[in-house]
Amino acid sequence: MAYIGTGVEYALHCLLWLVAPLEHRPSSRDLAEIQGVPTAFVAKIFPKLEKAGIVEASGGIRGGYRLARAPEEISVLDVVDAVEGRKALFDCQEVRGRCALFDNRPPRWATQGVCGIHAVMLNAEKVLRDELAKTSLARLSAGVLGKGIPAGFASQVHTWFAGRHEAREDARITGMRSRSTTREDT
Repeated sequence: MAYIGTGVEYALHCLLWLVAPLEHRPSSRDLAEIQGVPTAFVAKIFPKLEKAGIVEASGGIRGGYRLARAPEEISVLDVVDAVEGRKALFDCQEVRGRCALFDNRPPRWATQGVCGIHAVMLNAEKVLRDELAKTSLARLSAGVLGKGIPAGFASQVHTWFAGRHEAREDARITGMRSRSTTREDT
């Protein structure tokens, strides 16, 4: 199993769409569908991001998400911890004290201090967390968007999200008319 799961990848890709301000807040469904990733999975991730203060949600059919803080203030580590929870890279089982020669009574020299293997893993985790902490969503976005994306792509993105918003708004109005007609018929 990967230390950092697919949920983090989906979350980061979704958040990149929110870095540039959009006229209307996209829903988790919009963010999933623009990327071709599972809608249900993204819908489970966004409440975690909201609880961590990374995104803000507005409810209802007009609702959607936006970043709760500036992208410079959101680190990749913030996203990892929000989606995965803060968990250790390595879970030391203190195998060093289980040697058959110790007859279930390991000598002090065998278990004194931090296990050498555990120390390496703790250091690796620190390096990983430090790297993720120093990489902001803004920096990540600049790296992704700086890779030769055509100038007109940004307007395509805005048009796509605006179309999605308009479709939801049309559905809301149609639903209101249907309920109104049903009430008048009774």
